[in-house]
Amino acid sequence: MRVALLANLKKNAPTWPGISPDLWDDLDSEKTTDAIANALRSAGHEVIYLEGNPDLVEHLREVKPDICFNISEGHFGDSRESQVPSILEMLRIPYTGSKVLTLALSLDKPMTKRVLAYHSLPTPPFQVFERIKEELDPDMRFPLFVKPSREGTGMGVTAESIVNDEAQLRSQLRIMFERYDQPVLVERFIEGREVTVGVVGNLTSPVAWRLPEDDEAPRVQKGLHFFPPLEVDMSRYPEEEKGVYTSKIKVEMADVFHYLCPAPLSEETVEELNWLTAATFRVTGCQDVARVDFRLDRNDNDKPYILEINPLPGLNPGYSDLCIEARAGGWSYEKLVNRILDEAIERYELE
Repeated sequence: MRVALLANLKKNAPTWPGISPDLWDDLDSEKTTDAIANALRSAGHEVIYLEGNPDLVEHLREVKPDICFNISEGHFGDSRESQVPSILEMLRIPYTGSKVLTLALSLDKPMTKRVLAYHSLPTPPFQVFERIKEELDPDMRFPLFVKPSREGTGMGVTAESIVNDEAQLRSQLRIMFERYDQPVLVERFIEGREVTVGVVGNLTSPVAWRLPEDDEAPRVQKGLHFFPPLEVDMSRYPEEEKGVYTSKIKVEMADVFHYLCPAPLSEETVEELNWLTAATFRVTGCQDVARVDFRLDRNDNDKPYILEINPLPGLNPGYSDLCIEARAGGWSYEKLVNRILDEAIERYELE
Protein backbone atom coordinates (compact mmCIF):
# COMPACT_ATOMS: atom_id res chain seq x y z
CA MET A 1 0.00 0.00 0.00
CA ARG A 2 0.96 3.63 -0.41
CA VAL A 3 1.27 4.97 3.13
CA ALA A 4 1.65 8.64 3.99
CA LEU A 5 3.54 9.00 7.27
CA LEU A 6 2.23 12.15 8.97
CA ALA A 7 4.15 13.80 11.81
CA ASN A 8 5.45 17.07 13.16
CA LEU A 9 9.23 17.20 13.39
CA LYS A 10 10.89 19.39 16.00
CA LYS A 11 13.26 20.78 13.39
CA ASN A 12 10.29 22.11 11.36
CA ALA A 13 8.43 23.71 14.27
CA PRO A 14 7.87 27.46 14.26
CA THR A 15 10.02 29.57 16.56
CA TRP A 16 10.14 33.16 17.81
CA PRO A 17 12.00 35.25 20.41
CA GLY A 18 11.13 34.29 24.00
CA ILE A 19 9.63 30.91 23.08
CA SER A 20 9.32 28.50 26.01
CA PRO A 21 12.22 26.01 25.75
CA ASP A 22 9.91 23.01 26.25
CA LEU A 23 7.13 24.11 23.88
CA TRP A 24 7.93 21.50 21.23
CA ASP A 25 8.97 18.62 23.51
CA ASP A 26 5.96 16.66 22.21
CA LEU A 27 7.21 16.70 18.64
CA ASP A 28 9.18 13.95 16.94
CA SER A 29 12.71 13.57 15.67
CA GLU A 30 13.80 12.16 12.33
CA LYS A 31 15.08 9.13 14.20
CA THR A 32 11.47 8.22 14.99
CA THR A 33 9.98 8.94 11.56
CA ASP A 34 12.85 7.17 9.78
CA ALA A 35 12.37 4.11 12.00
CA ILE A 36 8.62 4.01 11.35
CA ALA A 37 9.13 4.43 7.59
CA ASN A 38 11.71 1.64 7.49
CA ALA A 39 9.44 -0.65 9.52
CA LEU A 40 6.57 -0.06 7.09
CA ARG A 41 8.82 -0.58 4.08
CA SER A 42 9.98 -3.88 5.56
CA ALA A 43 6.41 -5.08 5.12
CA GLY A 44 6.35 -4.04 1.47
CA HIS A 45 4.61 -0.68 1.80
CA GLU A 46 5.52 2.46 -0.14
CA VAL A 47 6.06 5.29 2.39
CA ILE A 48 5.98 9.05 1.83
CA TYR A 49 6.63 11.46 4.70
CA LEU A 50 4.40 14.53 4.99
CA GLU A 51 4.58 17.26 7.61
CA GLY A 52 1.31 17.84 9.48
CA ASN A 53 1.10 21.54 8.66
CA PRO A 54 -1.27 23.82 6.69
CA ASP A 55 0.17 22.55 3.39
CA LEU A 56 -0.98 19.02 4.17
CA VAL A 57 -4.23 19.19 2.19
CA GLU A 58 -2.44 20.03 -1.03
CA HIS A 59 0.26 17.41 -0.46
CA LEU A 60 -2.26 14.67 0.29
CA ARG A 61 -4.04 15.41 -2.98
CA GLU A 62 -0.73 15.07 -4.80
CA VAL A 63 0.37 11.87 -3.04
CA LYS A 64 -3.02 10.13 -3.01
CA PRO A 65 -2.20 7.68 -0.18
CA ASP A 66 -4.20 4.52 0.43
CA ILE A 67 -3.89 5.15 4.16
CA CYS A 68 -2.01 7.47 6.53
CA PHE A 69 0.11 6.48 9.50
CA ASN A 70 -0.59 9.42 11.79
CA ILE A 71 1.56 10.55 14.71
CA SER A 72 1.02 14.30 14.23
CA GLU A 73 0.93 16.30 17.45
CA GLY A 74 0.07 19.69 15.93
CA HIS A 75 1.42 23.09 16.87
CA PHE A 76 -1.32 25.38 18.12
CA GLY A 77 -4.75 25.17 19.71
CA ASP A 78 -6.55 23.36 22.52
CA SER A 79 -7.26 20.36 20.28
CA ARG A 80 -4.12 20.40 18.17
CA GLU A 81 -3.70 16.60 18.13
CA SER A 82 -7.06 16.29 16.41
CA GLN A 83 -6.35 18.77 13.61
CA VAL A 84 -4.67 16.39 11.15
CA PRO A 85 -7.31 13.67 11.69
CA SER A 86 -9.97 16.31 11.03
CA ILE A 87 -8.36 17.03 7.66
CA LEU A 88 -8.21 13.31 6.89
CA GLU A 89 -11.87 12.86 7.82
CA MET A 90 -12.80 15.76 5.56
CA LEU A 91 -10.84 14.26 2.66
CA ARG A 92 -12.13 10.76 3.48
CA ILE A 93 -8.64 9.31 3.76
CA PRO A 94 -8.16 6.33 6.12
CA TYR A 95 -5.63 6.72 8.94
CA THR A 96 -4.21 4.88 11.92
CA GLY A 97 -5.10 5.57 15.51
CA SER A 98 -7.90 7.29 17.32
CA LYS A 99 -10.30 9.70 15.72
CA VAL A 100 -10.98 13.40 16.15
CA LEU A 101 -13.15 13.37 19.28
CA THR A 102 -10.86 11.02 21.20
CA LEU A 103 -7.72 13.01 20.39
CA ALA A 104 -9.40 16.28 21.38
CA LEU A 105 -10.68 14.74 24.62
CA SER A 106 -7.49 13.03 25.72
CA LEU A 107 -5.28 16.10 25.25
CA ASP A 108 -7.50 17.88 27.80
CA LYS A 109 -6.60 16.08 31.04
CA PRO A 110 -9.48 17.48 33.14
CA MET A 111 -12.06 16.51 30.53
CA THR A 112 -10.59 13.00 30.38
CA LYS A 113 -10.75 12.75 34.17
CA ARG A 114 -14.39 13.83 34.11
CA VAL A 115 -15.17 10.98 31.71
CA LEU A 116 -13.27 8.53 33.92
CA ALA A 117 -15.06 9.76 37.05
CA TYR A 118 -18.44 9.48 35.31
CA HIS A 119 -17.69 5.82 34.67
CA SER A 120 -16.48 5.28 38.25
CA LEU A 121 -12.95 4.53 37.07
CA PRO A 122 -10.32 5.38 39.70
CA THR A 123 -8.57 8.69 39.06
CA PRO A 124 -7.19 11.06 41.72
CA PRO A 125 -9.58 13.75 43.01
CA PHE A 126 -8.93 16.99 41.16
CA GLN A 127 -9.74 20.64 40.68
CA VAL A 128 -9.16 22.89 37.66
CA PHE A 129 -7.87 26.41 38.26
CA GLU A 130 -8.37 29.27 35.83
CA ARG A 131 -7.14 32.00 38.19
CA ILE A 132 -4.44 32.06 40.86
CA LYS A 133 -6.76 33.25 43.60
CA GLU A 134 -9.50 30.67 43.17
CA GLU A 135 -10.30 28.98 46.46
CA LEU A 136 -9.16 25.42 46.96
CA ASP A 137 -12.09 23.02 47.25
CA PRO A 138 -12.57 21.90 50.87
CA ASP A 139 -12.33 18.21 49.93
CA MET A 140 -8.88 18.63 48.32
CA ARG A 141 -6.11 17.62 50.70
CA PHE A 142 -2.36 18.23 50.52
CA PRO A 143 -0.03 17.05 49.11
CA LEU A 144 -1.34 18.02 45.69
CA PHE A 145 0.11 17.77 42.20
CA VAL A 146 0.05 20.72 39.78
CA LYS A 147 0.41 20.50 35.99
CA PRO A 148 -0.87 22.12 32.77
CA SER A 149 -4.19 20.83 31.49
CA ARG A 150 -3.28 20.34 27.85
CA GLU A 151 0.34 19.31 27.48
CA GLY A 152 2.17 16.02 27.04
CA THR A 153 5.66 14.55 27.50
CA GLY A 154 5.67 15.70 31.11
CA MET A 155 5.67 19.37 30.10
CA GLY A 156 5.41 21.51 33.20
CA VAL A 157 6.05 18.53 35.49
CA THR A 158 8.96 19.03 37.89
CA ALA A 159 9.76 18.09 41.46
CA GLU A 160 8.09 21.39 42.42
CA SER A 161 4.81 20.08 40.97
CA ILE A 162 4.23 18.44 44.37
CA VAL A 163 2.88 21.13 46.68
CA ASN A 164 2.38 20.73 50.41
CA ASP A 165 0.64 23.96 51.40
CA GLU A 166 -1.24 26.98 50.08
CA ALA A 167 1.88 29.07 49.51
CA GLN A 168 3.49 26.41 47.34
CA LEU A 169 0.22 25.87 45.48
CA ARG A 170 -0.16 29.56 44.59
CA SER A 171 3.48 29.83 43.54
CA GLN A 172 3.19 26.82 41.24
CA LEU A 173 -0.11 28.05 39.79
CA ARG A 174 1.54 31.36 38.91
CA ILE A 175 4.40 29.57 37.14
CA MET A 176 2.01 27.37 35.14
CA PHE A 177 -0.22 30.27 34.07
CA GLU A 178 2.73 32.40 33.00
CA ARG A 179 4.45 29.61 31.08
CA TYR A 180 1.53 27.81 29.43
CA ASP A 181 -1.38 30.28 29.45
CA GLN A 182 -4.05 27.62 30.01
CA PRO A 183 -6.12 26.16 32.86
CA VAL A 184 -4.11 24.24 35.44
CA LEU A 185 -4.98 20.78 36.73
CA VAL A 186 -4.49 20.19 40.46
CA GLU A 187 -5.01 16.65 41.72
CA ARG A 188 -4.28 14.68 44.83
CA PHE A 189 -0.72 13.44 44.73
CA ILE A 190 -0.61 9.66 44.76
CA GLU A 191 2.54 8.55 46.53
CA GLY A 192 3.76 5.31 45.03
CA ARG A 193 5.00 3.51 41.95
CA GLU A 194 4.49 4.85 38.42
CA VAL A 195 3.40 2.22 35.90
CA THR A 196 2.27 2.39 32.29
CA VAL A 197 0.44 -0.19 30.18
CA GLY A 198 0.52 -0.20 26.38
CA VAL A 199 -2.10 -1.83 24.20
CA VAL A 200 -2.72 -2.42 20.50
CA GLY A 201 -5.87 -3.62 18.81
CA ASN A 202 -9.55 -2.77 18.84
CA LEU A 203 -12.36 -3.93 21.05
CA THR A 204 -14.54 -6.37 19.18
CA SER A 205 -17.63 -4.59 17.88
CA PRO A 206 -20.23 -3.67 18.78
CA VAL A 207 -18.88 -1.87 21.86
CA ALA A 208 -20.54 1.23 23.33
CA TRP A 209 -18.55 4.07 24.87
CA ARG A 210 -19.77 3.07 28.31
CA LEU A 211 -19.24 0.41 30.91
CA PRO A 212 -22.06 -1.90 32.03
CA GLU A 213 -23.75 -0.91 35.26
CA ASP A 214 -23.93 -4.53 36.36
CA ASP A 215 -20.82 -5.35 38.42
CA GLU A 216 -21.20 -9.00 37.42
CA ALA A 217 -21.03 -8.23 33.70
CA PRO A 218 -17.98 -9.67 31.92
CA ARG A 219 -14.96 -7.39 31.53
CA VAL A 220 -14.77 -6.65 27.81
CA GLN A 221 -11.19 -6.92 26.58
CA LYS A 222 -11.51 -9.06 23.45
CA GLY A 223 -9.59 -7.73 20.48
CA LEU A 224 -6.89 -5.99 22.56
CA HIS A 225 -3.30 -7.12 23.03
CA PHE A 226 -1.73 -5.94 26.29
CA PHE A 227 2.01 -5.51 26.61
CA PRO A 228 3.87 -6.17 29.85
CA PRO A 229 3.52 -3.19 32.21
CA LEU A 230 6.49 -0.86 32.50
CA GLU A 231 7.54 0.73 35.78
CA VAL A 232 9.75 3.77 35.90
CA ASP A 233 12.62 2.88 38.25
CA MET A 234 12.66 6.14 40.20
CA SER A 235 15.37 4.82 42.54
CA ARG A 236 17.87 5.29 39.70
CA TYR A 237 17.24 9.01 39.29
CA PRO A 238 18.58 11.97 41.30
CA GLU A 239 16.86 12.60 44.63
CA GLU A 240 15.95 16.11 43.55
CA GLU A 241 13.39 14.63 41.12
CA LYS A 242 11.46 13.53 44.26
CA GLY A 243 10.19 10.31 42.74
CA VAL A 244 8.30 12.13 39.98
CA TYR A 245 8.42 11.17 36.29
CA THR A 246 9.39 14.70 35.32
CA SER A 247 9.85 16.44 32.00
CA LYS A 248 13.59 16.44 32.68
CA ILE A 249 13.59 12.63 32.94
CA LYS A 250 11.42 12.22 29.84
CA VAL A 251 13.39 14.61 27.65
CA GLU A 252 16.89 15.35 28.94
CA MET A 253 17.51 11.86 30.35
CA ALA A 254 15.60 9.90 27.70
CA ASP A 255 18.67 8.11 26.39
CA VAL A 256 19.53 6.76 29.87
CA PHE A 257 15.97 5.79 30.77
CA HIS A 258 15.75 3.49 33.82
CA TYR A 259 12.80 1.14 33.88
CA LEU A 260 11.57 -2.28 34.93
CA CYS A 261 9.71 -4.17 32.23
CA PRO A 262 7.90 -6.36 32.92
CA ALA A 263 7.24 -4.47 36.15
CA PRO A 264 7.50 -6.67 39.26
CA LEU A 265 3.76 -6.93 39.93
CA SER A 266 1.49 -9.75 40.98
CA GLU A 267 -0.70 -11.47 38.39
CA GLU A 268 -3.76 -10.01 40.11
CA THR A 269 -2.37 -6.48 39.83
CA VAL A 270 -1.46 -6.94 36.16
CA GLU A 271 -4.96 -8.27 35.46
CA GLU A 272 -6.50 -5.25 37.19
CA LEU A 273 -4.25 -2.83 35.28
CA ASN A 274 -5.16 -4.51 31.99
CA TRP A 275 -8.86 -4.23 32.79
CA LEU A 276 -8.54 -0.55 33.71
CA THR A 277 -6.54 0.02 30.51
CA ALA A 278 -9.27 -1.64 28.44
CA ALA A 279 -11.98 0.32 30.24
CA THR A 280 -10.18 3.62 29.68
CA PHE A 281 -9.52 2.70 26.04
CA ARG A 282 -13.23 1.99 25.72
CA VAL A 283 -14.81 5.02 27.39
CA THR A 284 -12.50 7.47 25.60
CA GLY A 285 -13.12 5.82 22.22
CA CYS A 286 -9.54 4.84 21.39
CA GLN A 287 -8.58 2.85 18.32
CA ASP A 288 -5.57 0.77 17.23
CA VAL A 289 -3.09 1.80 19.95
CA ALA A 290 -2.85 3.61 23.27
CA ARG A 291 -0.93 3.80 26.53
CA VAL A 292 -2.45 4.32 29.98
CA ASP A 293 -0.43 5.76 32.86
CA PHE A 294 -1.07 4.76 36.48
CA ARG A 295 0.12 5.48 40.00
CA LEU A 296 -0.09 2.71 42.60
CA ASP A 297 -1.02 4.20 45.97
CA ARG A 298 1.45 2.83 48.51
CA ASN A 299 -0.79 4.20 51.27
CA ASP A 300 -3.75 2.12 50.09
CA ASN A 301 -2.40 -1.36 49.29
CA ASP A 302 -1.04 -0.22 45.90
CA LYS A 303 -4.51 0.69 44.62
CA PRO A 304 -4.12 1.78 40.97
CA TYR A 305 -5.19 5.28 39.97
CA ILE A 306 -5.49 6.28 36.31
CA LEU A 307 -3.51 9.43 35.57
CA GLU A 308 -4.18 9.76 31.84
CA ILE A 309 -4.45 7.97 28.51
CA ASN A 310 -2.23 8.70 25.53
CA PRO A 311 -3.77 7.64 22.18
CA LEU A 312 -0.65 8.93 20.37
CA PRO A 313 2.08 7.15 22.34
CA GLY A 314 5.68 7.80 21.37
CA LEU A 315 7.25 5.42 18.86
CA ASN A 316 10.92 6.21 19.23
CA PRO A 317 12.50 2.75 18.97
CA GLY A 318 15.15 3.51 21.56
CA TYR A 319 13.28 4.85 24.56
CA SER A 320 9.52 5.23 24.04
CA ASP A 321 7.53 3.35 26.68
CA LEU A 322 5.34 1.51 24.18
CA CYS A 323 8.34 0.26 22.21
CA ILE A 324 10.08 -0.97 25.36
CA GLU A 325 6.92 -2.79 26.45
CA ALA A 326 6.47 -4.38 23.04
CA ARG A 327 10.09 -5.56 23.09
CA ALA A 328 9.57 -7.06 26.56
CA GLY A 329 6.53 -8.85 25.14
CA GLY A 330 8.61 -10.45 22.40
CA TRP A 331 7.63 -8.09 19.59
CA SER A 332 10.10 -6.50 17.21
CA TYR A 333 9.75 -2.81 16.41
CA GLU A 334 8.69 -3.76 12.88
CA LYS A 335 5.92 -5.98 14.23
CA LEU A 336 4.62 -3.22 16.50
CA VAL A 337 4.48 -0.57 13.79
CA ASN A 338 2.91 -2.85 11.20
CA ARG A 339 0.37 -4.21 13.71
CA ILE A 340 -0.83 -0.65 14.31
CA LEU A 341 -1.19 -0.18 10.55
CA ASP A 342 -2.88 -3.57 10.10
CA GLU A 343 -5.44 -2.76 12.78
CA ALA A 344 -6.44 0.36 10.86
CA ILE A 345 -6.48 -1.49 7.53
CA GLU A 346 -8.87 -4.03 9.04
CA ARG A 347 -11.12 -1.32 10.50
CA TYR A 348 -11.45 0.36 7.13
CA GLU A 349 -11.81 -2.99 5.35
CA LEU A 350 -9.09 -2.04 2.88
CA GLU A 351 -8.16 -5.65 2.15
